[in-house]
Amino acid sequence: MAFFIKWREIYLIIAALDLEGVLVPEIWINFAEFTGINELRATTRDVPDYNLLMQQRLRLLRENKLGLADIQNVIAQMRPLPGALDFLTWLRQRFQVVILSDTFYEFAMPLIKQLGWPILLCHRLAVDEHGMVSDYILRQADGKRQCIKAFHSLNFKVIAAGDSYNDTTMLAEADAGILFRPPQNVIDEFPQFPVTRDYNELEYAFTRARNEMNGM
Repeated sequence: MAFFIKWREIYLIIAALDLEGVLVPEIWINFAEFTGINELRATTRDVPDYNLLMQQRLRLLRENKLGLADIQNVIAQMRPLPGALDFLTWLRQRFQVVILSDTFYEFAMPLIKQLGWPILLCHRLAVDEHGMVSDYILRQADGKRQCIKAFHSLNFKVIAAGDSYNDTTMLAEADAGILFRPPQNVIDEFPQFPVTRDYNELEYAFTRARNEMNGM
């Protein structure tokens, strides 16, 4: 009976994670450091408006004649955050896990491979015949939140974790939302979400949220 209860709990609750800042470093920050273009360091931790942020990035790529291959060359040298793989293994033993990200498949797949191929739902890039990034294609506006709503429509409960402005609607829509290493501005604006600073704290927060859902 205990074995059955354990697996029933796993299959009823989805753990939804942001990618950058939670499992892997910020791609655009690494690219900014490689190119020396300081403006490219801006992320959703700094700019709440994702469209405004992406338009700025596309402009900077055009102005500096940087294409998709330039970004992918930097990504190829990146590795998951220290402890991320162990945390993901721990999480998969207790929940169904999905990565919800505002990155792009053209960026993320080498990192997803290093993480053991978890499910990733994100966006796509439009790239012209010269290999220049011409636009970005959203899977859906406010996609992270919409994914949580879809999981709810399938009668799943969801515990979500993220670090940035663009994660907050996902955290609010989930049955439980957790901030992981967020900047102070996000903490100040969203005090309703518990803050975790390392993977041990994040494991504890997931366990606590699951126990509260199960009335334990």
